[in-house]
Amino acid sequence: MCGFAGFSDYDDSLLDEKYLWMALARRMARRISHRGPDGHGAHVSAHCALAHMRLSVIDPQNGQQPMTAVCEGKECTIAYNGEIYNAAELRADLERQGYTFYTDCDTEVVLNAYLCYGEECPEKLNGIFAFAVDDGIRQRTFLCRDRFGVKPLFYTFKNQRLAFASEIKGLFEFPGVNPVIGREGLCEVFGLGPARTPGHGVFEGISELRPGHFAVFDREGWRDDKYYDLTATPHTDTYKDTVQTVRELLVDTVKRQMIADVPLCTFLSGGLDSSVVTAIAAKLLKEQGKSLSTYSFEFEGNEEYFTPSSFQPDRDQAWAQRVSQILGTDHTTLLCDNDRLADSLFEGVIAKDLPGMSDIDGSLLHFCRQVKEKHVVALCGECADEIFGGYPWFHRREMFDGTHFPWSNNLDTRQSLLKPEIREQLGMEDYVNSRLAETLADVPVLEGETLEQRRMRQISYLNIKWFMSTLLDRKDRCSMYSGLEVRVPYCDHRIAQYVFNVPWDFKCPKGEPKGLLRDAAAGLLPEEILRRKKSPYPKTHNPGYERILKQRLHYILRDKMQPIHKILSEEAAQSLLNQSFDYGKPWFGQLMAGPQMLAYLIQINYWLLHYNIYIDL
Repeated sequence: MCGFAGFSDYDDSLLDEKYLWMALARRMARRISHRGPDGHGAHVSAHCALAHMRLSVIDPQNGQQPMTAVCEGKECTIAYNGEIYNAAELRADLERQGYTFYTDCDTEVVLNAYLCYGEECPEKLNGIFAFAVDDGIRQRTFLCRDRFGVKPLFYTFKNQRLAFASEIKGLFEFPGVNPVIGREGLCEVFGLGPARTPGHGVFEGISELRPGHFAVFDREGWRDDKYYDLTATPHTDTYKDTVQTVRELLVDTVKRQMIADVPLCTFLSGGLDSSVVTAIAAKLLKEQGKSLSTYSFEFEGNEEYFTPSSFQPDRDQAWAQRVSQILGTDHTTLLCDNDRLADSLFEGVIAKDLPGMSDIDGSLLHFCRQVKEKHVVALCGECADEIFGGYPWFHRREMFDGTHFPWSNNLDTRQSLLKPEIREQLGMEDYVNSRLAETLADVPVLEGETLEQRRMRQISYLNIKWFMSTLLDRKDRCSMYSGLEVRVPYCDHRIAQYVFNVPWDFKCPKGEPKGLLRDAAAGLLPEEILRRKKSPYPKTHNPGYERILKQRLHYILRDKMQPIHKILSEEAAQSLLNQSFDYGKPWFGQLMAGPQMLAYLIQINYWLLHYNIYIDL
């Protein structure tokens, strides 16, 4: 795991002022140095500059980047961020074809795969990745991103030059790239946030390479191509065979993702998803005579103030400890207090370059920083709900009828936060509806499906393309902010593609949410763990946290120099301060309720202030 930045120009040569351009590339990469604290490097050719910050996971002694190979007498250089889980097989295949390797790291595997397969290279990779190649053979720059966008890659154009970076902040070091927000950006933040339209960078002129896409930039210009998407195919396996296939894929995926030359752990909430991953990992390590370290997360005061809801039926702590005892892991519970949680809102903005899931992001930042003190790699249970259909909106018809995003089905509160004249100017409802319609139009169709089967395919596709992307983005930014690599076994494209076509009555047998996953994990854990009702990532229920948020928002509203006053409805904001919130009624996802709306506004104000954003309507 790493971070990189760079730029390309095919009209002029960069060699005439090589060290000036190298210094610029280094400055861009230095802005994201948290992603790679273990090393750095830079490269400049006639038409491309690359700089890299390295987090060593495989072969720490070697694998420095940017990495260059010579083919046909010309250089090809890569800057890469990610992990390839089929690197051993791919390496053996490339060796049979005559390619030589000088390191054990997967960076060299990706570089040689690109030399061998060109634009078909990403189809050969099983992993999480984003990379840029300065291709001196074909005289082009090649950018690529993994199938589900686990690893980020942003880009922009300035004066005929392409600039790119793992995070947006790196682009702001490039001359002439400034933080400007227009109508679409405000619609993204207030209408869709903390989700974001795939490929949309929110800031004017900034885009993100979409998941499952690669792009080529050369003298002919820019070309963006899709190399992967979910496809609709008939599912012919019996339920028994489906259960067996899912189990085999899960075990294989976890085994692949445990490969590391640095300390590894898992996040363990005691829920189904993380417990299954932990059970497989613990078993594999035990076979090697090793024990697994696990972590769970809790908040100060939750023992006293937690109230069950349909979204969060119980607390995790006792369950996490029980699973740890059963599996024999070395378990640690990490705690976050109110003040630390409130302060983390600001770091959350810097980590993402955008307002995000407020304290949900901030707490993960805090926890990842603590995990990094002893570990470099962690496995988590993220993405199982999107793949296997675990969220409430999969099961409650009123939460999804195809006319709104199921995790954010009411724009009234969001729109009321804006000044009336800005609200009218934005046309936010039309913007949000158009983004939904665009995604639904892309849902693959299987001939002969019933309307209900089609609806379930739509909701699965929406969740994978939108909600899962939001959580993956959160996971990457919050973990890599401390140089911690978090891997997501359920996001393996083989699992996602296979389960995408499994009939709903297989995914949810006898009406049991994620029953397929529970049956596939039979024998790995006791039935009480396997059948536990879903409980999401924990959040604080301590009223002291709400008091801190109200106090901080109150100070912002009193200070007329704060930038949020340009867009915020004072009346709506004051109304929020006077409310007593229901923690069980979220406005986004399952966790973001009233206090998180206060936190989101605090984040928006800090974002506008910290990045000195110009609002251009």
